Amino acid sequence: MNKELAKTYDPKDIEDRLYAKWLDKKYFHAEPDETKKPFTIVIPPPNITGQLHMGHALDNTMQDILIRYKRMQGYNALWQPGTDHASIATEVKIIEQMKKEGIDKRDLGREGFLERAWEWKKEYGGRIISQLKKLGSSCDWDRERFTMDEGCNKAVEEVFVKLYEKKMIYKGSRIVNWCPICKTSISDAEVEYEEQAGHFWHIKYPVVGTDEFLEFATTRPETMLGDTAVAVNPNDERYTHLVGKTVMLPFVDREIPIIADDYVEMDFGTGVVKITPAHDPNDFEVGKRHNLPEINIMNDDATINAAGGKFAGMDRYEARKQIVKELDEMGLLVRIEDYSHNVGTHDRCKTTVEPLIKQQWFVKMDELIKPAVEAVKNKEITLVPERMEKTYFNWTDNIRDWCISRQLWWGHRIPAYYCDKCGEIIVAKTADAPKVCPKCGHDHLEQDPDTLDTWFSSALWPFSTLGWPEMTEDLKYFYPTDVLVTGYDIIFFWVIRMIFSGFEQMKEKQGITEELKAKDQMAWVGAMNNIRHSAEEILYKDLLFR
Repeated sequence: MNKELAKTYDPKDIEDRLYAKWLDKKYFHAEPDETKKPFTIVIPPPNITGQLHMGHALDNTMQDILIRYKRMQGYNALWQPGTDHASIATEVKIIEQMKKEGIDKRDLGREGFLERAWEWKKEYGGRIISQLKKLGSSCDWDRERFTMDEGCNKAVEEVFVKLYEKKMIYKGSRIVNWCPICKTSISDAEVEYEEQAGHFWHIKYPVVGTDEFLEFATTRPETMLGDTAVAVNPNDERYTHLVGKTVMLPFVDREIPIIADDYVEMDFGTGVVKITPAHDPNDFEVGKRHNLPEINIMNDDATINAAGGKFAGMDRYEARKQIVKELDEMGLLVRIEDYSHNVGTHDRCKTTVEPLIKQQWFVKMDELIKPAVEAVKNKEITLVPERMEKTYFNWTDNIRDWCISRQLWWGHRIPAYYCDKCGEIIVAKTADAPKVCPKCGHDHLEQDPDTLDTWFSSALWPFSTLGWPEMTEDLKYFYPTDVLVTGYDIIFFWVIRMIFSGFEQMKEKQGITEELKAKDQMAWVGAMNNIRHSAEEILYKDLLFR
C-alpha cells in the first residue's frame, strides 16, 4: 500500500524516534580503546538556574559539529556532558521562588533548604538535559555529571585539603566584594560594572594644631567614619611639611595620621586621598604598608554599625545624605561635583556591591598563576583573537588572592572544623572528619558553615569528570581534552582557573614531585614540559570563542 508523505515536517514524529535509536545503540558512548586516537570535548556545564538560552544553543551546536566530525574521521570521540550547581545563582533563584510562596529561607533551616535545592536541581537540571537532547546533542549520556555529585565532591575536598597542607589555602581578613542583599561574598566574576551618575564630594579635614586643612574628594562620603589616615605622595612638595601630623576626623572625633605613599597620584584631584582600609581594596593595601587600623563601619546589610557613632542603624545611602548635610553645616563641605563612574553591582540581584573586610578563605595566587602566565607569554597557549592577550595580562598582573568562601547553603561545604573550646582549625575530608580536637581533646567540633565558590569546583571539571583524584583508565586515555567552546566573558574566571588547576593537580599524578625534582632535575623539567603541553591542550588547542 502506498503511503502518502506528509505535507509538513513533523519533528516529533521523526526526531524523538531517531534520537532514541541513537541512544539505544550507544552511538555516542566512548570507552578507552588504545587502537584509536581519542578526541575529547568537555561541555561547559550549564547552570541549573532555569533553562537553556540561545547562547547555549550556539555553543552546543558548534561542539556537536566538531565531535561528529571527529567521529567520522575515525577518532574515539567523547563529548563529556554535565551541569553546574551554580551556587549563588541557584540559591538566589530558589529564594525568589520561595518568596512568591511566602517562605523565608531561615524558616526552613539549612537541611530543609537543601532538600528544596535538590528538588530544584532535579526539575531544572533535568529540563536542561532534556533540552540538550532535543537539540540532538551527541553527548555520552552514560557519563553525565553534576558538579555536586559524589565524585566531583570528592575531587573538591581532595584539592582543598592538598592546597591547605601546602599552605596555599588560608583563612584571613581581606577586602571582598560583599552583597548586602544576598549577604555573601562574591567573586569578581559576579560583579558587573555599570556607569551611574554620581558625585565627587570635596571635603576638608582640619590639621590638628594648625589653621590648615587637607582637602580631598570622594564618591563614598559615608565611609569617612572608618578612615584611619589621609595620604599624600612623598614627592608632593605641597604637603611634605604635613607628613607625620594628624587631622581630626569629624563626627567620631578621632585623630588620624597624615602619611606619605606612592599610591597617591599628585596630579589627580587635590593630591590627597582618604584611607579607609576596611572599605576599599587599594586602601587596604596602603593600610598594610603603614600598619593602619582597620575599622569596619557597616553591618552585613549595609547599614551603619556601632563604629559609626550617631549614624549607627542608618542605611548607607541615608547616612551619606545626613553626613553630607552636617559637613556642610560644619563648613567642611567644599563643593559637590557631578561625576559619572562605574559602580560594581551583583550580577544576580543588581545590588550595589560593598567592599568590606571579612574573615574568609583564600587561595594564594602568586605561584599558582605563573604557569598560566608563562604559557601565554611563550605562545604555548594561544588566545583567539590575539588582542585578548592585553586584557589577559592586565588581569593576571593585578591578580589578588582568590576568595573562595561563600556565605551560602547551596554548594560544596568547606571541609574545615572548629574546636569551640580552643579555636583550633582542622581541615579534613568528610570521610576523615575529626571527632575530637587534636590540640585540646575537646569533643565538640563544628564544621565551617560556608560553602565554596562555584568556580572552585568548576575549575576541576576537565579531570574530575574523568575520575580524578583516582588515576582511572578514562582519565589516562581521554585527558587532556581537546576543545573548549565557551563565551569570552568567562575566560578569566573559569577558563584560566581550569588552566592553573590542570597544571597544579595533574602534575603529581604524573610523578612530578619535589622528590623527583631533587633527585633528577632534568627528568623533572621534561615531565613539567609534558604536563604543560597537556594543560594547553585541555583548553586551547582548538579554542573557540563566541
